[in-house]
Amino acid sequence: MTEHSLDVGLADFQQAVLEESKHRPVLVDFWAPWCEPCKALKPVLEKLAAEYGGKFLLAKINSDDNQELAARYGVRGIPSVKAFIGGEPVDEFSGALPESEVRAFLDRLVPGPADELRVEAAGLRLAGDVSAALQKLADASKIDPSHVGVRLDAAEIMLDLNEADEARRLIAGVADAADARVPQLKARLQFMGAAGEDEAALAARVAANENDLEARLKLANLLVAAGKYEAGMDQLLEIVRRDRGFGDDIGRKTLLSVFDLLGGGELLSRYRRMLASALY
Repeated sequence: MTEHSLDVGLADFQQAVLEESKHRPVLVDFWAPWCEPCKALKPVLEKLAAEYGGKFLLAKINSDDNQELAARYGVRGIPSVKAFIGGEPVDEFSGALPESEVRAFLDRLVPGPADELRVEAAGLRLAGDVSAALQKLADASKIDPSHVGVRLDAAEIMLDLNEADEARRLIAGVADAADARVPQLKARLQFMGAAGEDEAALAARVAANENDLEARLKLANLLVAAGKYEAGMDQLLEIVRRDRGFGDDIGRKTLLSVFDLLGGGELLSRYRRMLASALY
C-alpha cells in the first residue's frame, strides 16, 4: 500500500472508490493471487499511480476474497481494470496491457495541464475577468492545440463578446459529436447573424417605439446569441403579444428555436408556459 494505491474490499469500497471518485478518478484493479497476468500488470499500475502523483487513486481488489464486488461489476476475467468517475464506472480494460497502453488509457481520464488551465479560465470568466480567462485558454491551446474543450470555451467567450468571426473560426472543424455544446454554439452564431445591428442601438429603437417589432426581433436574436436567453425570449414574447401576424408569426417561431437551443430545464418550462399563456 502506498499514498496513491491501496487494497480495497467490500467494507470500504463505498468510501474508498465510489466517494473518492467524486473528487478524482479511481482505477480499480480486480486481481487474484494465482493470476500470472495480474502479477505483470500490478507493478505497472503501481508505478503509474506514483508517477501521476495523486491525480488518480489505484484501488486493488482481490476478486477471490470479494466475489460480490466482482459479480456486481461484471468481472469475467482477470486482470480486469475499471475506471470510476463521479461514483460510476466510465471505462475499462482487461488483460496485462503494456505500460504505454495503460498510460494512454489513463490520459483519457486524468486531467492534463490544459484541463487545469481550463478550470482556472472558467473561474476567471465567472469573476468577470474575461481577458485573463482568454489568456489562460490561449496558454492551454499551446499545450494541446487539438483540445476541443479549450476551443469551445474560447468560442463561448467570443460569442458573449459578439465576436462572431472569431467564434466561427474556433468552432469550424469541430464535429458536433465531439462535444454537446457544438450545436448550441452554432445555433447562437445563427442568431447573431440574424441580428445584424448593435445591441444598444436596437434597444434605443425599441425604447423610442414599443411597436417597432423589427427592432425587437433583431434585439432578441442578438440577446440570444450573447447567451442572454431570458432577455431575448422576453422580447420574442412581446412580439407574440403585440402582433401574431408579424413576419408570418416570426416571434413564436423564433421562440421555438430558442426552446430547441435550451434543450431542457426549468427556464425552458417556464417560458413554454408563458408562451402558452400569450397564445391562449
